[in-house]
Amino acid sequence: MTDADREHPSIARFRAELAARGGTGEIRVLPDSVHTAALAAQALGCEVGAIANSLLFDAGGEPVLILTSGAHRVDVPTVSAAIGRDLRRAKPDFVRAHTGQVIGGVSPFAHPAPVPTWIDPWLSRHPVVWAAAGHPAAVFSTSYDELRALTGATPVDVEPAPQPSGEPTP
Repeated sequence: MTDADREHPSIARFRAELAARGGTGEIRVLPDSVHTAALAAQALGCEVGAIANSLLFDAGGEPVLILTSGAHRVDVPTVSAAIGRDLRRAKPDFVRAHTGQVIGGVSPFAHPAPVPTWIDPWLSRHPVVWAAAGHPAAVFSTSYDELRALTGATPVDVEPAPQPSGEPTP
């Protein structure tokens, strides 16, 4: 039996889709789950900001995927206004239904149907970006530009714009 025969089906599906899309990244299956950016960064020896979190939102029953730097928290009102959709945090069953994957292992693509995707430009600060590969213990390497190309993602700032010093935040 080969390693490919023992590979989790969701990782195998992701691997096939990565190849079909022309992705060049390395898939790593880690010994433990890395379902948070901090755990992934620690396991990979990189900055938390180089981790691309795949966060699925519910926009009135339709999925929306936000790829954000692990250094950021998505400000839902800011992103909702920027993309013109009313976003709500998705429940685990919604995530599974629309991605075929569990929270903590949601990949940026390789879902049952295409999902509209936006990306945090902050990720462009890192020459190598790591994202989930369809399973909580699997990640793959890529670049910001390649990730945009693989997903068709549109850049969006996920945090409110900083206010000039001395002015109160709205």
